[in-house]
Amino acid sequence: METTRPVEEWNQPSQPQQENKKVVAGVLALLLGSIGIHKFILGYTNEGIIQIVLSVISCGILGIIPFIEGIIYLTKSDEDFYQTYQVNKKGWF
Repeated sequence: METTRPVEEWNQPSQPQQENKKVVAGVLALLLGSIGIHKFILGYTNEGIIQIVLSVISCGILGIIPFIEGIIYLTKSDEDFYQTYQVNKKGWF
């Protein structure tokens, strides 16, 4: 006779945790934005490469774009950031 163990649900989260990369992406965009690190963290490889190329071509002048993106990332609510940049995959702004 086989016995089954009861499922312990008291220590399990009710919903799976979503990984929100808002703070990491925002801080990296503010500090290292011109080399596109924040784009790679969010999974936007093409946009990250474009950001690196634009930064090299403009000698860093276009580094203002990721700075603005960092501010936008950090001012969005957690849920709005997650839906916009991680679920819907909006690459720019």
